[in-house]
Amino acid sequence: MRRVLVCLAVIVPSLASADTLKLFAELHGGGMYGTGTSGDQKDSAFFAASPRASYGALVGGEFLIFDAWIQHHQYTDGDHLSTWTQFGLGIHEEVELGDAAQQKAHRGAYLELSAGLWFGLGTGAQVMPPLDNAQITDKAFLGEGRLGFGTHLDDVFDLGVEIPVSYGWFFKSGNGATANNLSDQYRGIEGEALVVLRGNLRLL
Repeated sequence: MRRVLVCLAVIVPSLASADTLKLFAELHGGGMYGTGTSGDQKDSAFFAASPRASYGALVGGEFLIFDAWIQHHQYTDGDHLSTWTQFGLGIHEEVELGDAAQQKAHRGAYLELSAGLWFGLGTGAQVMPPLDNAQITDKAFLGEGRLGFGTHLDDVFDLGVEIPVSYGWFFKSGNGATANNLSDQYRGIEGEALVVLRGNLRLL
């Protein structure tokens, strides 16, 4: 077992992406499932009550393995729509699976792992600008892990699949709700399966 761990410690960093500083943007499409797990409001959990079809976008920046993200998703069944916007900080590691020539040209397959802490805001309907507290139905602090895999289409674009799973502490919001009232709180989990088209701007 020790030999396996030593080999992984040597091999994985050598396969990891060598980008030092980059900006990126992603388009997402897929499905979502979520549920409340505990707390007075678990039966009205945001992700449990939202439609299952998911689409949206994410923008972010990366320095070495440290990332900052802003993500906005909308959930719909054709008749109803809810939105979730979240802001996160975390770490991200990309492992290149192609040969040396493909890695140098940013081509070939890849595997990626990330973990982060997020703050999110949910609305039970389409946002009507300007956004105010009356439109926000739920707020949350979340921990999330993501597994992804795909292929580099060229030096700029990637196409892949991501599976984010999160667990969080949620607070009902809007008129009359208070953050320190336990009856307005619940815990919940949420997961998605997403097709992702990513554009990368490598600065260093």
